[in-house]
Amino acid sequence: MAERGTATRDGPGTTAAAYLALLRGQARSQATYRTSFVVELVGNVGATVFDVVTVLVLFRVTGTLGGFDVREAMLMVGLSAASFATADLTVGNIERLRRYVRTGLLDAVLVRPLGALPQLLLMDLPLRKVSRALFGLAVLVVAVSSARIDWTAGRVVLLVVAPLAGTLFFASIFVGSATLSFWWIDSGEIANAFTYGGRDFTSYPVTVYSGWFRTVFAYGLGFAFVAYYPALALLGRADPLGLPSWVGWAAPAVALVAAGGAAAAWRVGVRHYRSTGS
Repeated sequence: MAERGTATRDGPGTTAAAYLALLRGQARSQATYRTSFVVELVGNVGATVFDVVTVLVLFRVTGTLGGFDVREAMLMVGLSAASFATADLTVGNIERLRRYVRTGLLDAVLVRPLGALPQLLLMDLPLRKVSRALFGLAVLVVAVSSARIDWTAGRVVLLVVAPLAGTLFFASIFVGSATLSFWWIDSGEIANAFTYGGRDFTSYPVTVYSGWFRTVFAYGLGFAFVAYYPALALLGRADPLGLPSWVGWAAPAVALVAAGGAAAAWRVGVRHYRSTGS
């Protein structure tokens, strides 16, 4: 029997084929009921639409939001929406971990000769959320085209890298918060405070927040580097909060730190897990 969550020893080709088979199986099962699948595709756009509309409604009653006009604020919304929706599509179903721990289904995952985390991500992969990811990307494209950015080679690279870094950051938050289930099964609401709460936080300029709340979420947890600081760098704007301009390019480093922390928490959690015995 293989060790917990380890890959098969038959080689990387065999392992990749096994993961691809899991993905194909999920795609076939979810597309079997086509009407239901299409309805879910359309319905899943709603959350991102609501985020965008909320910001636009705020600008109906104010000319600026935290010192930023509607085009600048929408650039932040676009970066946040594209990053979160893509992370939710690829790793969001890790939220089911608490159910697997409670019911003992995680035992079956751990005894297979494949990595535990990739298996969990491919199980019940929410392909219906593809529409949300595409819509988030569309919001970003529209926001960028209307933001009057003075383009340079560096800013073109940042426009590509920032959403990828934001996706990695949110994916790390999903995985890191899900690992709480190894110690506290009913941790769902706490986890949501960091995942969906983080999405809401990054949809607005950091300047609208203040005090300890801004300090903890923006800098302590790093959410300011998903959309706010990359947007400042793209716009060529100085930070109203006084941080140097290079901070706008720090998103990839922050995302890598978050990924390292999530990976460490996952390894500790798996080692801590004890079977339900069922």
